Amino acid sequence: MASQPGPLTQWPWQRLGNMKYVLLAPWLAHSVHKFMTGKPEDRDMFNFLIIPSLLMRLLHAQLWITLSRMKTANSKHSIVDKSLDFEQVDRERNWDDQIILTAILAYVVNKVVPGASHLPWWNTRGAILISLLHVGPVEFLYYWFHRALHHHYLYSRYHSHHHASVVTEPITSVIHPFAEELVYILLFAIPPMTTALTGSASIITVYGYLNYIDFMNYMGHCNFEMVPKWLLDSLPPLKYLMYTPSFHSLHHTRFRTNYSLFMPIYDYMYGTVDESSDELHERSLRKKEEMVDVVHLTHLTTLQSMYHSRIGLSSLASKPYKHQWYLWIFWPFTHSLVQPAWHIGTTFTVERNKLEKLRMETWMVPRYSFQYATFAEKEKINGLIEEAILEADRRGAKVLSLGLLNQSDELNGSGMLYVKRNPKLKVRIVDGTSLAVAVVIHSIPKGTQSVLLLVGNVSKMALSLCLALCQIDIQVRNEFKSLSFENEFVSD
Repeated sequence: MASQPGPLTQWPWQRLGNMKYVLLAPWLAHSVHKFMTGKPEDRDMFNFLIIPSLLMRLLHAQLWITLSRMKTANSKHSIVDKSLDFEQVDRERNWDDQIILTAILAYVVNKVVPGASHLPWWNTRGAILISLLHVGPVEFLYYWFHRALHHHYLYSRYHSHHHASVVTEPITSVIHPFAEELVYILLFAIPPMTTALTGSASIITVYGYLNYIDFMNYMGHCNFEMVPKWLLDSLPPLKYLMYTPSFHSLHHTRFRTNYSLFMPIYDYMYGTVDESSDELHERSLRKKEEMVDVVHLTHLTTLQSMYHSRIGLSSLASKPYKHQWYLWIFWPFTHSLVQPAWHIGTTFTVERNKLEKLRMETWMVPRYSFQYATFAEKEKINGLIEEAILEADRRGAKVLSLGLLNQSDELNGSGMLYVKRNPKLKVRIVDGTSLAVAVVIHSIPKGTQSVLLLVGNVSKMALSLCLALCQIDIQVRNEFKSLSFENEFVSD
């Protein structure tokens, strides 16, 4: 929410959650019925493609989310070197609201505006008109509206909600209060509405313009630089016609510069270009690999687990793991990824966090749980884990934590296999048990001479804890079972 929410801040369907998609059901039913029962010459292809276009826009956004998170996790070309916080993830959960709103408005316009139905596939005059109207009225009006949004009155009531995200993601671009998003949609509607009213609209130009807006929005907020310097050097005018992620990132970190929508030409005309824009662009492209302090090595579990990872579906990645029935819709695609994962020969970074000076990364072994139970995969998996350990050691990691099945005793003896193979390792290899033992050890008051341990069946955790206690001269007494841990471990 904005710091001082103004009128029409909340979206009308905010309380519906994911049920908000039901709002499209009547429009979809009417569109399909009319298309299927009407005569071929009366079928409105533009109307019929509104929902497929919505689905493609959702997929487009998800691809940008995945790409951006994979790139920023590797940190080589990230622009703002900070971690996402939980508040931002929750605040940006409704990124699909504007896609739903656009679809509903498209149905309304298609029904009531002359020239907005039964469009041809292509119209050259309409394509030229849309391009000119975007460069002119849309970019110009957006620039001045955006500057007005930074006035204290409007900023505190609306635009501060968007600027709460300093470390931007692609979906940050569409996180706005309802009233602000309505103004943006009215601006973006100028080119397609004009072509419709002049009889020059077409299916490709209208949907193409919509996807152009999405692409530029997501690119500008992706927090990694992807526009090569040689491109801007070889085409100097492009500098004024296309912004870069680093150009717009400065607007989120310094607020009073780089107001343009997609074309910086108006910032140059009115003197609001940040002086460090070119320098930040070059610096973001030449960033080198950073050191890491802690690495957690995990792996995929079920076939659907990839959707719950940080580079998967953002709505699932921000919640505890829970089976979702609708993921079965993606079953063919999910199953098709098994073979590529089988042949990927290296781990990859899926998450990076920074707590003050401590840098932590999560790396993933591209294997599923069922593959760990396959004897033929044992050596391949061990090879992947060992390569990850050596890479972490090369990058200066102090600790590498083996998660889940990567610490299996049957696979590698809880990591001892890699220590024996590489005796000069500087990185310390730990697993969940050793971390838990360390927590218990550090919680015991100084001066303690003996500890009473209550256990049922003897577990790996209990044995490891007893051994660690005895190594620091603390006697372990077990009064729950007849087995004497004190005698056993002290004698060792």
